[in-house]
Amino acid sequence: MSTFLYNLDPTHSEIGFRIKHMMFTNVSGKFNDFNVALFTEGEDFSSAKITFEVQIASIDTNNADRDNHLKSADFFDAQVFPKMTFESRSINQNSDGTYTLSGDLTIKDVSKSIELKVEYSGFLKDPWGNTKIAVSVEGKINRKDFGLTWNAALETGGVLVGEDVKILAELQFVKQ
Repeated sequence: MSTFLYNLDPTHSEIGFRIKHMMFTNVSGKFNDFNVALFTEGEDFSSAKITFEVQIASIDTNNADRDNHLKSADFFDAQVFPKMTFESRSINQNSDGTYTLSGDLTIKDVSKSIELKVEYSGFLKDPWGNTKIAVSVEGKINRKDFGLTWNAALETGGVLVGEDVKILAELQFVKQ
């Protein structure tokens, strides 16, 4: 069976996150510079292998001061660790039609196994004859597991930055 490569369509894709701020609201952000590749055996999505690489310096929370703090040694230390990567190990279909994508996420040279929920939209031919795949991805990690431990205590109790980070991605791929 043939292996097919699907490259990311960056104009129809985004990788974002959401985290609690001051214990009661969420702050959202995204990465503007990333690449994702998807390989399949034939047109069988359950055989997919997925890799991604994110440039940490491209973090964007719509607040330059916060972005600079996230790039600093307090958090990602983007000068020393410029990339975040993911490499899949397996993908399994669930009874509800979604998939569980298992793989290794590396942030600041710390690799941890994670699981992500994937909604697969199937194969589609666009108006220009290109074969495309679209997926929605969500998951959750604890930032402290990857050495992102900075925080500040609040006067009223609690902390400024939550530990759990929700991962949210919308990805569209083009068959090569």
